[in-house]
Amino acid sequence: MPRFTHGRDDTALPPDGLGTRPRRLRVLTDNDVALINGPVFLVGLFYAVSPYVLGFADTHHDLAVHDLVVGCAICALAAGFTVAPERMTGLSAALGVTGLWMALAPWAVAHASPGRGAAVAGVVFGVLALVLGLVSAALVRRANRVP
Repeated sequence: MPRFTHGRDDTALPPDGLGTRPRRLRVLTDNDVALINGPVFLVGLFYAVSPYVLGFADTHHDLAVHDLVVGCAICALAAGFTVAPERMTGLSAALGVTGLWMALAPWAVAHASPGRGAAVAGVVFGVLALVLGLVSAALVRRANRVP
């Protein structure tokens, strides 16, 4: 059986049949996309702890659990954007959709009136996540353009 020798390690990267390697490298080397990850993580962290800091965790337990889960999911998205950006660039628009849901969640999840703290936290962090998601999606789209 013949032995095939390679001059370099071709198994380190997946095969690139569609020619996406240059596009991925442009996305990965674009510093603007990387600058969004920190604020996204902070928005997720603050949204997760907001029911306990603002004091509506006891009165609206369902909303507090919702905020904790969604905040942790946003933190996981930010961690994924940082650790494996080449695989996560398609999910940057999902952050915008999640931000829209966060702004509407106090009225959709709470069984009664959400209260001022829950409503303000949901709308403020939701709008922040929506804006960061739209900026991230725009930066990824700009980096994906073929020169």
